[in-house]
Amino acid sequence: MPSTPQISANAASPLYFDALIIGAGAAGMMCAARIGQHGKSVALLDHAVKIGEKIRISGGGRCNFTNRNLDGGDGSPYFVSQQPRFVRQALSRYTSRDFINLVKRHGIAYHEKHKGQMFCNGSAVEIISMLKSECGKGQVQWYTGCRVDSVHVFQTGIARFEIRSSSGVFHCADLVIATGGLAAPAIGATPFGYELAKQFGHSIVPPEAALVPLRFEHWAQHGYHTLSGIALPVRISTGEGKRVTVFDEDLLFRHKGLSGPAILQISSYWQPGQTLRIDLCPNTDLAQTLCESKTGRKIQLNTALKQLCPELPDRLLDFWLAQEAFAPYAAQKWADIPNAVLQRLGHSLNNWTLLPSGSDGHKKAEVTRGGVNVKEIDAKTMQSKLQPGLYFIGEVMDITGWLGGYNFQWAWSSAVCAAEAICAE
Repeated sequence: MPSTPQISANAASPLYFDALIIGAGAAGMMCAARIGQHGKSVALLDHAVKIGEKIRISGGGRCNFTNRNLDGGDGSPYFVSQQPRFVRQALSRYTSRDFINLVKRHGIAYHEKHKGQMFCNGSAVEIISMLKSECGKGQVQWYTGCRVDSVHVFQTGIARFEIRSSSGVFHCADLVIATGGLAAPAIGATPFGYELAKQFGHSIVPPEAALVPLRFEHWAQHGYHTLSGIALPVRISTGEGKRVTVFDEDLLFRHKGLSGPAILQISSYWQPGQTLRIDLCPNTDLAQTLCESKTGRKIQLNTALKQLCPELPDRLLDFWLAQEAFAPYAAQKWADIPNAVLQRLGHSLNNWTLLPSGSDGHKKAEVTRGGVNVKEIDAKTMQSKLQPGLYFIGEVMDITGWLGGYNFQWAWSSAVCAAEAICAE
């Protein structure tokens, strides 16, 4: 990273930049690079000394940097928000293909994992280095380890804002807030962006943990903790009527609850008090098949289930059949078991219903649901409708993407959208 210029907090003359960006994460670096490469002076401020930590730990250290599904079409179905259609403009103007082309230009090897998810072959650090390199091309100035103390409107000449910080006083024409949400406080997440937005009259959709493991009361009492480590493909749903949300993903049993892509995805839609419905054998109507196919079969029930649901791990199947309602029949011949029992067993596996007691919270969440209300932001420019020259990009807004590279693409797209608007002034 370029050396960090330092200025005295008591400097007589504030430093002026055309644009100042608070938050040097994915969105902030992308925006700064674009603005700088258009010839405007730009500075990045971040309270952290080591930047890009969320990028570094993402995707198991390989950074799931975008998703091919965001190829310029309507991306709103992949996002959670009070106004999901807000994302359409930005995502159509800077697509997954555009970011992949940037990755290619920097010689970063990558691969598609599944469902359009794009990962680095090597390390996520390559994406951080790429963004720093792009910032270098735009002569971006860095102020890391910088605490922002106050932000005020400052109408003098072309300057519209005054920022007082531990690195000194700054004036700028345009101010971009790219401070993210509350997820992963261990690597520096704070509510700064929300507090600043409220200072300028913006409302905040209450922030909640999203893409996060879920917990359940009496988990150990029911013995589910003994299944820790088991993973399998499932169909999971929550909500009622027209508001049912369904995902086909992998489920992971934990010692204190459930995780895996299925749970992370559904957690962005689940509301306290709602149940989850999990189909442990999504490709088979077990109640019907168990009853209709048993005639003349000499195999035992446990063997029959292994044949009908080969994706069910033996440990999970044995646990299920050990339940009081099914234990007397586990070793009986399939053909001799009453249809009522088989229907109950099949339904329990196809429609396992659970009531979560909560989540692991922001400390384990990958992103934050909620944030600055996008009704108060221009979808074409990311500029505040309440304060000229103030922009919001990335996760700080009430925009939450699915698991699988969607949140990073929103960071890139919203950043480019704001940068283009600032450079067009």
